Amino acid sequence: MIEQLFLGLLLSALIGGSGYWRKALTASGVIGAILVGTLTFGLGGWIWGLLLITFFVSSSWLSHYRRADKERAAEKFAKGSCRDIGQTLANGGLGAILALVFAYYPDSLLFAAFLGAIGTVNADTWATEFGVLSRVPPRLLTTGEEVAPGTSGGVTRLGTWASLGGALLIGTVATALTQIESLVSGGGWRLEAISYPLLAIVGGFTGSLFDSLLGATVQGIYYCDRCAKETESPVHRCGQTARRLRGYVWLNNDMVNFSASLVGGLVAASLAWLLLR
Repeated sequence: MIEQLFLGLLLSALIGGSGYWRKALTASGVIGAILVGTLTFGLGGWIWGLLLITFFVSSSWLSHYRRADKERAAEKFAKGSCRDIGQTLANGGLGAILALVFAYYPDSLLFAAFLGAIGTVNADTWATEFGVLSRVPPRLLTTGEEVAPGTSGGVTRLGTWASLGGALLIGTVATALTQIESLVSGGGWRLEAISYPLLAIVGGFTGSLFDSLLGATVQGIYYCDRCAKETESPVHRCGQTARRLRGYVWLNNDMVNFSASLVGGLVAASLAWLLLR
């Protein structure tokens, strides 16, 4: 296990350094990526680690896709596309915890929960990055009211389809990697791996919707009087302290993301228990 942890540390450090160089991670984000990557690679195994990389690479690329077109909506977000330690722990922290438990209790339901958790953060990222590009204004999940692009809890048809695509990617990669590992080791095809896309989609999409539900109801939302704009941050990007409109101060975007990944993981694990047990 020590050798595997060291390999995980080495790989996550290389990936974190690459992310910092490409301005996808801040300095603190590199620390978070190394911590999450070391535990996920070192304790979960190479399949767990490659799924984490799939999320990081795809979400980082989408964050920079048509970046200029997203600028107006990005003013509402608490943080930018350059992820800090809070964002890395919110998105990958649950996966690292599951890998830690899996190292001592290797149950297939824990891997299912991992699929749901990573499927959720990938689905949510894809929904956000594509959703703000929608030509049709988003509508609030709870009331159906038309809101401005980037508003917490707002959903679009484009974002919804993107959410499903992000979750499907995680499940498909998980199936492919599992079958490759099994065939290389001489174990033959693993039938349970066929269910991975379904687990990732159901868990990831549910978690993504839960993220939007929290954003529309109890997440802390603020208003900058200087710019006359809503924001998820108590300090707007212009530097002005924003006043709270609604929600809980402690329930920021990072807490919402972590909570959503927890829900996605629980849903995927529950579905796996029904299908496989």
